[in-house]
Amino acid sequence: MTEALVARRRALRSYTLLTGCVLAGSIALLALLSLVWTPYDVDDTSGGRLTGPGAGHLLGTDKLGRDLFTQVMIGSRIAVEAGLGSVLIAATLGGLLGMLAAFAQGWLDDTVSAFLDILIAFPTLLLAMLIVAAHSATLGAAVLAIGLAQSAVVARLTRILVKRVLTQDYITAARTSGTSWPRTVAQHVLPNIWPTLVVNLALQFGLAVLAEAGLSYLGLGAPPPHASWGRMLQEAQATFTTAPAGALAPGVLLVLLVVGVNLVADGLRDTLDPTTRRRRA
Repeated sequence: MTEALVARRRALRSYTLLTGCVLAGSIALLALLSLVWTPYDVDDTSGGRLTGPGAGHLLGTDKLGRDLFTQVMIGSRIAVEAGLGSVLIAATLGGLLGMLAAFAQGWLDDTVSAFLDILIAFPTLLLAMLIVAAHSATLGAAVLAIGLAQSAVVARLTRILVKRVLTQDYITAARTSGTSWPRTVAQHVLPNIWPTLVVNLALQFGLAVLAEAGLSYLGLGAPPPHASWGRMLQEAQATFTTAPAGALAPGVLLVLLVVGVNLVADGLRDTLDPTTRRRRA
């Protein structure tokens, strides 16, 4: 393969990562901005019902007279919080469980593997709905439910990656030389599995955002006056023909965030995974 072609493919991978960072980063900045400033209070209904976009209301107002741009900003914050919180729970719980399962032997390994397979067989949204319905419809409950549902996927991937690393010759050499298991994990196992885990967690972030939007659409997410994108889509469904911005704005931003995160994951995979780089070079 010519150097020019290799350089072109590397540039394409960099472009993918850059595009994803721009899309996801823009929405993250919007979420951070909502922490310190919004055009109106989220429960301010002084804008008039279903007014169109204008100078006073950039995206118009909803059926209650609330500013849509304010709701979109707060919705971006809820989406980012849901994604980060769920991924943090999934990474912590799933990583520890997967690491323990990788070192298990015999019937214990088979039992843990079967348990993870059963959890993975349930769709994330369905499992999250069951957990949220058993408690209360809050953002914290939704994040916890999604994180627990995704932890099974992370645990199974961690188990597979760790078991693969443990069969390598350098692990045997490290153990033969007297290196303890905790030190072996820190020096040899974690450095070899984290690139793949980071990529998977980036994908889980996008799935968590979609799951939170789905729960909010069904009334099981953040309660009013929290303006989740999913709740905005549900509320704007009846007025789409007269005020389409109420549905288009959160819908478009939801797609952009998920696409952006997926592009980041794809770019990270090409950047961090040496086997992928060699295969595509």
